[in-house]
Amino acid sequence: MHDLDTLVPSRHPTRVIDLGGVKIGGDHPIRVQSMTNTDTRDVDATLAQIHCLVEAGCELVRLAVPDDKAARALPGIRSGAGVPLIADIHFDHRLAVQALEAGLQGLRINPGNIGSKAHVHRVVDAAKTHGACIRIGVNSGSLEKKLLQRYGKATPEAMVASALGHVALLEARGFDNFEISLKSSSVLRTIAAYHLLVEKLDCPLHIGITEAGTLLRGAVKSGVGLGILLWQGLGDTLRVSLTADPVLEVRAAWEILRSLGLRERGPEIISCPTCGRTEIDLQGLAEEVEKRLAGVKEVFTVAVMGCVVNGPGEAKEADIGLAGGRDCGIIFRRGEILRKVRGRDELLPEFLRELDAFLAEQRSG
Repeated sequence: MHDLDTLVPSRHPTRVIDLGGVKIGGDHPIRVQSMTNTDTRDVDATLAQIHCLVEAGCELVRLAVPDDKAARALPGIRSGAGVPLIADIHFDHRLAVQALEAGLQGLRINPGNIGSKAHVHRVVDAAKTHGACIRIGVNSGSLEKKLLQRYGKATPEAMVASALGHVALLEARGFDNFEISLKSSSVLRTIAAYHLLVEKLDCPLHIGITEAGTLLRGAVKSGVGLGILLWQGLGDTLRVSLTADPVLEVRAAWEILRSLGLRERGPEIISCPTCGRTEIDLQGLAEEVEKRLAGVKEVFTVAVMGCVVNGPGEAKEADIGLAGGRDCGIIFRRGEILRKVRGRDELLPEFLRELDAFLAEQRSG
């Protein structure tokens, strides 16, 4: 019989880097990252979204810095953020320097479009001066032209060659506070690229499937790709890239980590699929319970079950749960029935009251 603790993936060894006081790599926790989609030039809107991301469990936040006006807004954002910030820079190395001077703790730069070797050196020297971290962000869709000509297309080998070329520029300036990402919209290409890279370097890895898609498609694609990489021990920070509210990226990231036993945050909600036995609005119940628990950080398990067959029997390991039937339901804790509730309209409010009592007990003791 398997001890589940022995099945938790062991991490691929990487060196440790520092991003604004947050340690990345080695035995440190796999960090959850997302990116704002507000106009960075709007300080209030950007700060509001950063705070929502942090509340959801985001530990590192990336910002787009497309122009000078956005760069000028960074000091105001930095002062109110309360979390390490990473400037996402394309094309203009001067914006990277401005971001560092504004106090941002990290940069994400793309080797394919940041400019000449001299520009890269200027950015690296500024990062050293300000104690900042750099992520070398290689995307299959924006590789250097010379590499596309050499390899014929954006192969995993081409992606790794791009990253190694940029690493050489950083190391030539005596800079080693960096991590690397190798992202593609192809799950298989992404996995292959990371496998090639770890044979050559020990730097921390940021993992993600880029341009993964809308909420359902993107979550599935990211879950498969990131799940495989994490199971193989690869990944020190991650982002779930969705065409959706970035708060949902953070929640999805935590669920991926939880599913592999790597990290936990907030309650796990289990609910059964609907079937012909279901005589209640199971989807509505599950969504209401999920909404009620959205801001809760304590770790426990909640079950929302569609009938007595899947009630306290199949969900007996849940800390608290409900199961509904025709015009009635039961509320249970750890497999023991607390009480029956008559009337389908009473089940949800009664359960929420019991859930509040459970949370009060958790927080008091």
